[in-house]
Amino acid sequence: MEYIKKILKFEFNNVIRSRWIIFIFSFFFIVSYALFTFESNSQKSLISLFNLVIYLIPLLGLIFGTVYFYNSKEYIEMMLCQPIPRSALFIGLYLGTTLPLSLSLVAGILSPFILFNPSQNHFDLLLLLILEGIVLTLISISVSFLISTKITDKVKGLSLSIFFYLIMAIAFDGLMLLFIFLFSDYPVEKFLLFLSLFNPVSLSRTLFVLNFDISALMGLTGALFKKFYGSFFGIFITTISLFFWMLIPFWFGLRNFNRKDF
Repeated sequence: MEYIKKILKFEFNNVIRSRWIIFIFSFFFIVSYALFTFESNSQKSLISLFNLVIYLIPLLGLIFGTVYFYNSKEYIEMMLCQPIPRSALFIGLYLGTTLPLSLSLVAGILSPFILFNPSQNHFDLLLLLILEGIVLTLISISVSFLISTKITDKVKGLSLSIFFYLIMAIAFDGLMLLFIFLFSDYPVEKFLLFLSLFNPVSLSRTLFVLNFDISALMGLTGALFKKFYGSFFGIFITTISLFFWMLIPFWFGLRNFNRKDF
């Protein structure tokens, strides 16, 4: 634990000064500022922010996590020469990367909300938005570290990270709609529910929808969850699935890191 704290402190101080962190904070601060200034309904502003968060945060997290891990190769090799457990180094790198990203997102969204919404309307919606943003950050960094520990070549690793994002955020719903069209004569809804567990972006959108019942954001997976599982069971299923999306890539990344020959 002492090694993890020291590595975390060093990584946090290093990452917090990164241009990526400044960009993420500035982007969400400016967007939030504009939405809360020109839109009197804070709920509509938060819904617009939610759409940005679920699509931009995974992309930024995957790219940043992959690039940062490859650029830290010399630092990792130097640290491995010291009497430091590999698991402590990996956990320190992971936490030192995710915490600054999460803090920049929270600060970028929370500051304009407090400044321009003194009545604190829809604060519960804001908390859910921030929580899902943090969860997507943890998931994207876990997946990026898994890819980086598995693939040695930087270009291939970055390409795979971007490809993973494109499948999850863009192509997944289209593929599900195609599947429904091709097998429209068969009861495939439950199978589609099972497939939706393999997409953290859809799960995040579904969790948001099941909490607030916003029909405009239901989408295919959200509508299916609402129909078959109802609010409570659907929230439970999506929460557990998102937890496993954080845990499983992290565990496989840690295993690859412990076995990797640097």
